[in-house]
Amino acid sequence: MHKIGIISDTHGMLRPEVSEILKNCELILHSGDINNQEILDALSQIAPIHAVRGNNDKKWANFLPESLTLNICNIPVFVTHNKNFIPKDLTGIKLVVYGHSHKYEERISDGIFYLNPGSCGPKRFRQDITLAILYINDDMTFKIEKVLISTSKNKNTEKAREKTEDEKITANIASMLPTIMREIDAGKTVEQIAAKHRISMELSDQINRMYLTHPGVDVEGILRRLGL
Repeated sequence: MHKIGIISDTHGMLRPEVSEILKNCELILHSGDINNQEILDALSQIAPIHAVRGNNDKKWANFLPESLTLNICNIPVFVTHNKNFIPKDLTGIKLVVYGHSHKYEERISDGIFYLNPGSCGPKRFRQDITLAILYINDDMTFKIEKVLISTSKNKNTEKAREKTEDEKITANIASMLPTIMREIDAGKTVEQIAAKHRISMELSDQINRMYLTHPGVDVEGILRRLGL
């Protein structure tokens, strides 16, 4: 059986727990938002690595492709960062790997396994820290194992840290919401708003939909619907 580590969205952080899990892998796939060369160098000391460029990987990552098609132990694999960039024609592909949302996801459609390993970098909101392990059998069948990383041995300390992080995130979003609401009224697109405020497309889209589908909603109302 072959063991392949699949990670995404490290954002400049390689956790010791992640390195420990990956150390017995034959290969590592990274689906983008690496953030610096040092992370790639550290991962390459663990196992050979294939990586794609994420939206936060700037000039330093120009040598990285936006997508890769690989044959891993006779399993055809397509890797990209944003699932919006997955091509419609996936003839022959058995596994599609992507990232960007920081949320673990796996599904099967038309015989193709789609996997987002989530983020194993800095914690965002209350989302889990995750990665995935791909196990490939000699008969070319495979399975995916979700790996959940415990971020702290001291649960009380971790909860306090999460609360502080959530409060900072909420304050940042609350401060930019009035401007975003005016921009939506002015016809700015989800993409333009995401780029200007340096927020994810997912968050920009959520704010846009909440504002347009709830006439009269205020900043507190949007924050509440975002779960913040």
